[in-house]
Amino acid sequence: VQLQASGGGLVQPGGSLRLSCAASGSISSITALGWYRQAPGKQRELVARVRDNGMTTYAVSVKGRFTISRDNAKNTVDLQMNSLKPEDTAVYYCNALGYDVYWGQGTLVTVSS
Repeated sequence: VQLQASGGGLVQPGGSLRLSCAASGSISSITALGWYRQAPGKQRELVARVRDNGMTTYAVSVKGRFTISRDNAKNTVDLQMNSLKPEDTAVYYCNALGYDVYWGQGTLVTVSS
């Protein structure tokens, strides 16, 4: 499985960004798609995940602000991020669970005025 992420950038506090990740390869093996993030000096953490049954999981810190969505026809998973805060600044990684754990390249999100 290969994952290609896009959509990071610089945004002011309170703003919005949308990340997108396209999956290719052994798509049928994927049981969950999600996003992780890693801030400088911190461990990588789960931001949001959507399973193939539609069940979603969110980090407490992003609940109510971020929305994950999956398009099975396009093999994509998007992360809509609203009301962004400086503490959301991190490198965001697309993730897939299947026969193995797969990672996309990171995309930097910077929230700063």
